[in-house]
Amino acid sequence: QVQLVESGGGSVQAGGSLKLSCEASGRAWDRYYLGWFRQAPGKEREFVATISWTDGNSIYSDSVKGRFTVSRDNIKNTVYLQMTTLKPDDTAVYYCAARPERLPQYKYWGRGTQVTVSS
Repeated sequence: QVQLVESGGGSVQAGGSLKLSCEASGRAWDRYYLGWFRQAPGKEREFVATISWTDGNSIYSDSVKGRFTVSRDNIKNTVYLQMTTLKPDDTAVYYCAARPERLPQYKYWGRGTQVTVSS
């Protein structure tokens, strides 16, 4: 069974760093995109970043570009989101998601991990 499990969330002061992990299991992930989304209280879910499992190409939202880095470990079947220079506006539940390359919709979702950035 397919499962995405996020970890690494926590509380940090503004300007600090956190590294999130997403363990992806249950299938081969080649020809998939692994993405990160976040949702703050009272706000819509928003796209953060995505990475191609095939070639490692990544895309970032403007709000995190230059501060966050997404990467993957093909051996561990794990995707990471390295977050630096965190801001209070980054506070949200962060979700890992996956979709096949040929489909526009994300098919699999994790349960999320809380990131809280205090000023």
